[in-house]
Amino acid sequence: MTIAGTPGDPETPLLEDTVDGSADHKGRPARRSTTGRWRSAYFIISVEVAERFAYYGIQVNLINYLTGRLGMSMAGAAENVNTWTGAGGLLPLVGAFVADSYLGRYRTIVFASLLYILGLGLLTLSALLPSDCQNSNQITSCSPPQFQIVLFFFSLYLAVVGQGGHKPCTQAFGADQFDGRNSEELKAKSSFFNWWYFGMNFGIVITYTVLSYIQENLSWGLGFGIPCIVMTAALLIFLLGTRTYRYSVKNDEKKSPFVRIGKVFIAAAKNWRTMPSSVNKGTPHHQVSQQFKCLNKALLTPDGLSQENGGQCTIDDVEEAKAVVRLLPIWATCLGSAIVFAQSSTFFTKQGVTMDRSVGWGIDIPAASLQTFIALSVVLIIPIYDRILVPTARALTRKPSGITMLQRIGTGMFTFAISMVVAALVEAKRLDTAQEYGLVDIPDAILPMSVWWLLPQYILFGVSEVFTMVGLQEFFYDQVPTELRSLGIALYLSIFGVGNFLSSILISAIEKATDGDGHSWFSDNLNQAHLDYFYWVLAGVTAVGLSLYLYFAKSYIYSKGSTL
Repeated sequence: MTIAGTPGDPETPLLEDTVDGSADHKGRPARRSTTGRWRSAYFIISVEVAERFAYYGIQVNLINYLTGRLGMSMAGAAENVNTWTGAGGLLPLVGAFVADSYLGRYRTIVFASLLYILGLGLLTLSALLPSDCQNSNQITSCSPPQFQIVLFFFSLYLAVVGQGGHKPCTQAFGADQFDGRNSEELKAKSSFFNWWYFGMNFGIVITYTVLSYIQENLSWGLGFGIPCIVMTAALLIFLLGTRTYRYSVKNDEKKSPFVRIGKVFIAAAKNWRTMPSSVNKGTPHHQVSQQFKCLNKALLTPDGLSQENGGQCTIDDVEEAKAVVRLLPIWATCLGSAIVFAQSSTFFTKQGVTMDRSVGWGIDIPAASLQTFIALSVVLIIPIYDRILVPTARALTRKPSGITMLQRIGTGMFTFAISMVVAALVEAKRLDTAQEYGLVDIPDAILPMSVWWLLPQYILFGVSEVFTMVGLQEFFYDQVPTELRSLGIALYLSIFGVGNFLSSILISAIEKATDGDGHSWFSDNLNQAHLDYFYWVLAGVTAVGLSLYLYFAKSYIYSKGSTL
């Protein structure tokens, strides 16, 4: 037995004070009294605050940087933002595979952080290079040096590769600090996901209020350089907590969980014509669940081989594979909400640029800073949810988390649909204002309509995140096999990665379909565009996704040993 990601040392403390399946930084069984719990979680949450500050320090104004400093069209910039964000959602699958199969979560976090810091450093360098495109808000037709473009995108994607290893492992590693078999720590674990998201959004609030102003009004180099410094400090903070962490124990005698699950699918495919009479007689089939019966054929041994000789998968292997398959309908039906989520950092921001952003005393707030209200909503609602709603619901339902994870996710999906309806109505109002004041043909005009009209859709996004995002994090962590919990977090993140790619594809398809008659929904002149139509489409997509989600959620069977 060795510890995933740490060295080993065979000293053994008192058995009754140890946490089963965990070890300390020296490889000894972890003591409950001196390792893990909130003492360790605080280090990890602090790192997440810094990491989200860095990530959103890039994303918050990325569309304005692309349309301004790099001279891209609005549709092209939106597609690039969605592609980059999508990669950020899918790369955690690779990071989770590396962590769960090879390096362990601790080492993966350290190596990923180094890549992250390098990417941010190069991004800062690319922003400091001289360019003819200096306007960060308005769309220009200039052409910056090719070297600058190449360096920018290389560093942009290097940073997101680092994020791909960092993101799934930090959250899973943080949740590992609580023992789900202990009643008190079980409640703390459910609370951890709420406060994790609270801390994450605290970092985002600072990004939106400070970095967006620096990037638009002072310097892009400084705006990218600060996140680089913060990420370096975050790595040092993470290393300071090394002695307090609980590390998952890895069984060297068992194959990689990815290999075991893959073997189930291969064996089931090979045996799909084999009758149950060919099964190895030593297999206790009454212990096998009847959901996804086709995978039970992985237990059959038509060639007469015994399990020890490699001719048969174990019941545990089959149930692990079923646990992963069971998640797929929930994963797929959440994609509509993920497409909606992608809009806050693209079209919402561009709408704000066209509106009156003055707050008095000659001060105009950056359009990107409105995203602060998403994070602020989260920061304000999570304490209410965790300290008031959950205890009340817990008293009524007798469930540790108050309401089920699937109920929480569904509530957030419904709110996402409502947010798109509100966004469509507000955009229609904005277009009417442009028409009324004769500003339709003036792309750079500031409309006599306050930017605060956008506030309701931002707040609804925040409410949706508290329910959907936190619920998905806890659900995918809880419902995968223990050894695959980094993958569970990665699966949750991949929903939003695929959602961003789907958003990019949808934008591209609509752009081609509507651009022919000169009335593109995504015209560079937003006063001639029709984002309201696009938002109505997204409201419909989310409603369909919610209907399918409710169908699958109703029949979902929670995994054995669920901490729900």
